[in-house]
Amino acid sequence: MASLTIRNLDESAKQMLRERAARNGRSMEEEMRSILAGLEAGPDTLASGSRTAPVPLAPSAAERQTLAGKRILLIISGGIAAYKSLDLIRRLRERGAQVRPLMTAAAQEFVTPLAVGALAADHVYTDLFSREDEQDVGHIRLARDCDLICVAPATADLMAKMANGMANDLASTVLLATTQPVLIAPAMNPAMWAHKATRRNVETLGRDGIHFIGPMAGEMAESGEAGKGRMAEPLQIVAGIEALLDNSPRPLAGRRAIVTSGPTHEPIDPVRYIANRSSGKQGHAIAGALARLGAEVTLVSGPVTIADPAGVTVIRVESAANMLEAVTAALPADIAVFVAAVADWRVATSAANKIKKKEGEGPAPLQLMENPDILKTIGHHADRPHLVVGFAAETADVVSNAQAKLARKGADFIVANDVSPATGIMGGDRNRVRIVSKDGVEDWPDLSKGEVADRLAARIAEAF
Repeated sequence: MASLTIRNLDESAKQMLRERAARNGRSMEEEMRSILAGLEAGPDTLASGSRTAPVPLAPSAAERQTLAGKRILLIISGGIAAYKSLDLIRRLRERGAQVRPLMTAAAQEFVTPLAVGALAADHVYTDLFSREDEQDVGHIRLARDCDLICVAPATADLMAKMANGMANDLASTVLLATTQPVLIAPAMNPAMWAHKATRRNVETLGRDGIHFIGPMAGEMAESGEAGKGRMAEPLQIVAGIEALLDNSPRPLAGRRAIVTSGPTHEPIDPVRYIANRSSGKQGHAIAGALARLGAEVTLVSGPVTIADPAGVTVIRVESAANMLEAVTAALPADIAVFVAAVADWRVATSAANKIKKKEGEGPAPLQLMENPDILKTIGHHADRPHLVVGFAAETADVVSNAQAKLARKGADFIVANDVSPATGIMGGDRNRVRIVSKDGVEDWPDLSKGEVADRLAARIAEAF
């Protein structure tokens, strides 16, 4: 049914669906099923056109145009991750960027200049000694006639050339000649990334002002290989480019912020744990919004499957105790925003081995004990941040519970929301919150989680 529905959508609706699916890490069919599942409507309701708790599509990239008029020189070097550059080009152009592609000889072994040029709608530069391109010293023109250079994927070989000032092909020559910002997305085998030579080159490039995104941890193209070395996903790279080219005011420059996000996993035994349905989308969006306003952000994240926001330092944890330890270690800070859905309880003693069912016996008893209260601990800490914001995810008595939490936990204000299953908020893309403070209750309209994050970050900036 989902595939049939997608085929009958017009092109603008397909594009919006494609964007939403990419952000949520799903296929278009899976995203459509998610939307359909969220519509609380029977046949009669659908026929009348009315419905409860709609799940709207996010605005398309074409409507956002976050990179309108920006000129991106995309250098594609040789590696299996080069195929992702095709999607990266599309994502950049959706946001209004002009993409000028440059391919190394090795890159052309993985993707063709024809495909790259067709998606970029521009000439593909490949040869330092091209009779046509070098008539007006083309490599210098390429180096200067752009707003940013993105290298994706960036191989160990090209990074070594950059770190040592080599210029023996078009890509390395352009990179040596440029005065524009450079963002690179490394991609290589984990052993190559961990090699001492690569580590030295990374340090050198960092000192030279080169910006990095990734690499990410995960499965490699090689059979049985896993670790840190995967190229960042195209949308992560786009977010990094947007952050580097964003010239908007930075009212939180020089301020340090801590944000918690996602669920916690409290182990029962080596294979089972206590958790909740938090996706981390709201917390990650807030961390990214604070970073865009200039804050130095440490994001302490429980286990999530979404991309890291651009421009933040991410510390990954599992349990509530881990999260408290990471937050305390990140102090001092000016701002702390506690968005994570921290488990209230944990098993007093987790089993060393998997708990097995036994014939004729009931379920194994689990003795629970209370987890540390991270918001309350930091709200009353000797090194308390200037501004402490808590979240209250409730299913009943939202405002009264948030007011009690405000008084008890030492927060400056509480962001409260109703996460009952009917709202679709937990795990979804939208949120409706109330800001509860000593001055009263402020109702916000239904917004995307990104919009909530931007409004909350602006409100936080007003406190400084």
